[in-house]
Amino acid sequence: MKFETPELTPRIGTEIIADKAELLKGGLRDEVRELLEQRGVLLFREIGITDEEQLEFARTLGEVIPQGIRGIYKISLDPEVNDTAEYLHGTYYWHIDGAQDDVPTRASLLSARVLSKEGGQTEFANTYAAYEDLPDEKKRQVDGLRIVHSQEYIQRAVVPNPTETQVERWRALGVKVHPMAWTHKSGRKSLVLGLTAGQIEGMEPEEGRALLDEMQAWTTQPQFVYRHEWTVGDMIIWDNTGVMHRVEPYPADSGRLLSRTTLEGEEPIL
Repeated sequence: MKFETPELTPRIGTEIIADKAELLKGGLRDEVRELLEQRGVLLFREIGITDEEQLEFARTLGEVIPQGIRGIYKISLDPEVNDTAEYLHGTYYWHIDGAQDDVPTRASLLSARVLSKEGGQTEFANTYAAYEDLPDEKKRQVDGLRIVHSQEYIQRAVVPNPTETQVERWRALGVKVHPMAWTHKSGRKSLVLGLTAGQIEGMEPEEGRALLDEMQAWTTQPQFVYRHEWTVGDMIIWDNTGVMHRVEPYPADSGRLLSRTTLEGEEPIL
């Protein structure tokens, strides 16, 4: 099967131009999974895939998490559309999905249905490439560090003065300690960062915060980032094990709506 794979940027992102019918049959499964790990973000521009087709395609790539309605989770700030909309304000900040879990999700597929007139662009940062480009001295430093991740840290950026109930709800989602540099089964390493990262074990809070901010700034340099301007009908897949992402703020009443399907994690952070 012939298909094209133009790069979106030198360090992250590839567009896949292929026949939709062949994709849905799994004809490019191995190629898609390989490109996903190597390039972090895959764009299927204006492919016009339906929710059912998205689920069909996702199942050719891995095990679908049964979120939302049979695996389709609606990304919307409207609580009548998404009853967990309040948490989506945290997606304005860099993060890895499931960073407070032992095994984060493998990848997500996201299709644009309705767009906001303002904001709503999505950015992705390649944490494999960011680690690989670190100076050797900095690699030796981060290889031994362990970070405390919690949903509380990122939600406090959204709600600086939370109620006790809100804090209890965030903390109930769990706290995990992960290495800053994740050694994958492939042998490659990626950085585990984002605003869920609140402190570094064994460091004074101010020192740890300064290093986390330094590493976050390094990882989100322009050469590691792809910024997507959505068009209705676009579908993107990103490798959640090697990419951080965030959305640019948009009005809650904009009607913006995307369909997300997420694949179960396949390896623990070690």
